[in-house]
Amino acid sequence: MAEFIFWLCLLLPVYAYLGYPLLLTLMAPLFPARQHGLATPLNVSIVIAAHNEARHIEHKLRTLLAQDYQPAWLEIILVSDGSTDDTVACAHKVIDPRITVLDLPRQGKAAALNTGVALSTGDILVFTDADNQWSRDTLGHLLAPLADPKVGACAGHMVIPVTGGGLSIGDSLYRHYEGWLRRVENRTGCMVSADGALLALRRELFQNVPAEVNDDFFISTCAPVAFKRIVYVPEAQVIDHGVDEADKQFRRRQRVTVGGLQSLAQRSELLNPLKHGLYSIALISHKLIRRLAPILLVPLFLSNFWLWNDHGFYQLFLVAQLLGYAVAIAGLLDSQHRLPKPFRLAAFLLVTLAGMSIGLWQFLRGQRYSQWNPEQNR
Repeated sequence: MAEFIFWLCLLLPVYAYLGYPLLLTLMAPLFPARQHGLATPLNVSIVIAAHNEARHIEHKLRTLLAQDYQPAWLEIILVSDGSTDDTVACAHKVIDPRITVLDLPRQGKAAALNTGVALSTGDILVFTDADNQWSRDTLGHLLAPLADPKVGACAGHMVIPVTGGGLSIGDSLYRHYEGWLRRVENRTGCMVSADGALLALRRELFQNVPAEVNDDFFISTCAPVAFKRIVYVPEAQVIDHGVDEADKQFRRRQRVTVGGLQSLAQRSELLNPLKHGLYSIALISHKLIRRLAPILLVPLFLSNFWLWNDHGFYQLFLVAQLLGYAVAIAGLLDSQHRLPKPFRLAAFLLVTLAGMSIGLWQFLRGQRYSQWNPEQNR
């Protein structure tokens, strides 16, 4: 029994994080490469939900207005969700008839997004965060795949170009890993979801966002629910910042895990391979097994300890686990960042896995996160 537990707890995480993307990589040549031309002029509504974004919102609005892409019609709807700083006043500094600013009481991000969409008129909805940075060609790249009627949503690529001195090195490397995974998902036609930093959706596919889900996952999966594809557009880049502090990283992973599992519960129909084929397998592998995998680390360690005398492999693996945890703890305790980067990467992995494990426990206990505070992610 100990041996069965050991191999189950080892192989599931290995499959979720490594085996699955390698399998898609091997399958990719079997699928035709899709090329997208220039974006055609479309009626576009950009919706931004903001809470206390006075530092970023004026620059963000000016960047959106300065895009190279020329839509048939453009409107930008900024929804301030109970901001207590000068977010609204800073937004009003950008005087342009295409901008609408809503100053709402605190309701949560989902309610803010739903209100913004209800007010919008564009055929294409674009969602983005207030604090990330666009290039001048970001919007044009993002919308180009929508010339194909089989495409329902488009996902941009978030870049963390300059890491700080702490755990943000892990954030940066994680984005590279996610980029690889999304490229092979995209090639095989089973791109799972989009990042909320930048995504586009056909308006007729939009469904109101429930209060307790991860809004980016829920909005982007409006496309596969309607049997349309999500397309990953790596050229549509936004620049963001990683999280250096362990406590912020831990809390973020908790919230994302709880919201992610709640999102999967809301989208349970997509987990049926008989109905959604390869997409369902990708969703189970990418989102479900990966979120369950961290809780297997404890039984993996205990069963490995029990198997110490059975084979030299188990002895080496237990020593490797202990060494990995020691390196991660040393990285967490290194407040001056004097140790090499692998220590901080190990610390990032430990905090991430611990946060995901607690998030799973919170989800099972019925805890939900309906409010949001972007400052917690910086």
